[in-house]
Amino acid sequence: MRRTVDYYFATMSPWAYLGHERFVRLASAAGAEVRVRPMDLGKIFPLSGGLPLGKRAPQRQAYRLVELRRWSEWLKLPLNLHPKHFPVSGDASCRLISVVAERDGTEAALRLTGAVLAAVWAQERDIADTATLAALLRESGLDAARLAQSQAEEGQALADAHTQAAIDAGVFGAPAYVIDGEVYWGQDRLDFVERRLRA
Repeated sequence: MRRTVDYYFATMSPWAYLGHERFVRLASAAGAEVRVRPMDLGKIFPLSGGLPLGKRAPQRQAYRLVELRRWSEWLKLPLNLHPKHFPVSGDASCRLISVVAERDGTEAALRLTGAVLAAVWAQERDIADTATLAALLRESGLDAARLAQSQAEEGQALADAHTQAAIDAGVFGAPAYVIDGEVYWGQDRLDFVERRLRA
């Protein structure tokens, strides 16, 4: 039976960056259908008890950096612990990926997602900047018209729908993978995701 994974993430999440390519590979290998759903954690945290990074206790902030370094080294993925453009608004990139998913399909949306995440964490680029998003579209081989479409009502409606779907599914952090109503939170749960998809 072909399984479906609802893939929820925030476009500025380092954990989504660390897990993205692995998730894409394992989902493809399992023949799973992926529904790409970028979400607004700013709307989810108040409902789930989550806190923005700057409001977390100092020891939690410090340990986050330790874990990011560990995972980056383990996965051999470049990652700037203190990127130039972070914190950064993910709203525009969320709308853009949502429109690409709707109009160009899953593969295109996953490709753009990987480019957006790498832009923040490996390339020191500002994903809140319109010119950066236009360049990422071009580099991903996608239609430049998607940017204007993402800035119209369509883009916001799709992004809002993804965030509401995340709330309805009980998602509280990024990345999250929902399979048959069950939430797997965090890129460190990808082994469990793979087992479920292959079951």
